[in-house]
Amino acid sequence: MDDRITDQDIAARITSSDSVAALAELTTELLGKGSDLAARKAALGALPPEERRGEGRRLNDERVAIEAALAARRAELAAGERAARYEAERLDLTEVVPHLRRGHLHLVTQTLDELEDIFVGMGFTVAEGPVVETDWYNFEALNFPAGHPARNMYDTLYVDLGEPESTLLRTHTSPVQIRVMEKQAPPIYSVMPGLTHRRDTTDASHLPNFHQIEGLVVDEGITFGDLAGTLEAFTHAYFGGDIQSRLRPSYFPFTEPSAEYDVTCVFCKGAGCRTCSKTGWLELGGCGMVHPNVLRNVGIDAEVWSGFAFGFGPERMALMKHGINDIRELVTNDIRFLEQF
Repeated sequence: MDDRITDQDIAARITSSDSVAALAELTTELLGKGSDLAARKAALGALPPEERRGEGRRLNDERVAIEAALAARRAELAAGERAARYEAERLDLTEVVPHLRRGHLHLVTQTLDELEDIFVGMGFTVAEGPVVETDWYNFEALNFPAGHPARNMYDTLYVDLGEPESTLLRTHTSPVQIRVMEKQAPPIYSVMPGLTHRRDTTDASHLPNFHQIEGLVVDEGITFGDLAGTLEAFTHAYFGGDIQSRLRPSYFPFTEPSAEYDVTCVFCKGAGCRTCSKTGWLELGGCGMVHPNVLRNVGIDAEVWSGFAFGFGPERMALMKHGINDIRELVTNDIRFLEQF
C-alpha cells in the first residue's frame, strides 16, 4: 500500500500554513534531507535503468511543483505580515489632538536669553557678527600674528574660499569685538553671543559646535578692578548671592593682564567635591584688559582709552546652573530631557 502524502494533502498543508516561520518548518519537512521526497530520490539507484529515468523525472516535477507552491505561499504570508507591521507602526499625521502642550525654547536658547537680559540690565548692548570669518578678524586683529603659538589652542575649521587658510568658521566670538570697535567709537559697552566651531571631539564636556558670549568695555579710565566688579555682579545675578567669583592669572594674546574667571562650585557651595576636584571652585571662562595692540588694530588710541573683555560658554553655564553632568544631553534632542526645562 502506498502511504505517501498526496499532492492534495501537500497543497492543503501549504495553504494552511499561517506564518512564514511555520512555512519554513513545512519546507524542511517536504524538501529536507529527512523528507519523503529525499528518501525516494535516494532509492532511485535500486531501480532498473528504464524505470529510473521516468521516476527521476517525476520526482523532479514534484519537487518543482512543491517549491513553486511554497514560494507563492511564502510571498503571500510575507506580504500579510509586512502589512500588519506597517499598520502597527503607522502614524496618522493628519490627526488633530486637542489640548496639546505647546513647545518651549531649548535650554541653551533660554540660557542665552537670560545672559543677554542680565547684561542689558547692566547697561550693555548686544552685538552679532558672521559665523564665517576671515583670518584677520578671528586671529590677526586680536594679536594672533601668523605663526603665533597660541593659534595651536584653536582646532580651526577652514573654509575652501579665497587663499588657503584665509577663511574659517569662527573659533570664538571675539571677532565681533573687532567689528564693533571698527564701527563704533568709544565708549563701548557690549556683549556678543553666538555660535562657534572647532575641530573638537565630542565628549561629556566638549562639543565641536558650541555657543559663546563675550563682553567688551572700552572707555576712559577703565581698570582691572572694573572687570572684577562687573564679573562679581554678573555672578550674583545669574547664580545667586551665595556664589562668588575670583580671578586667577592666565594668558591670552588679546588681553594683558589676563585671568581665568572662576566661580564657587555650585554643587558643593565651596566645600569641595569631585566635580570641582576638591577645590571649591569651577572655571567658567577667560578675561582680561584689552591688549593695546588690539586697540591700535582698530584705530583706537590706547593712550586715551582702555578696556576689558571676558567670555564664557552658555552651554557650560546651563550645565552648572541645572546640575547637568554631560554636555551631550543638550544636543541629543531627547524629549524626556528637554521637557525638564
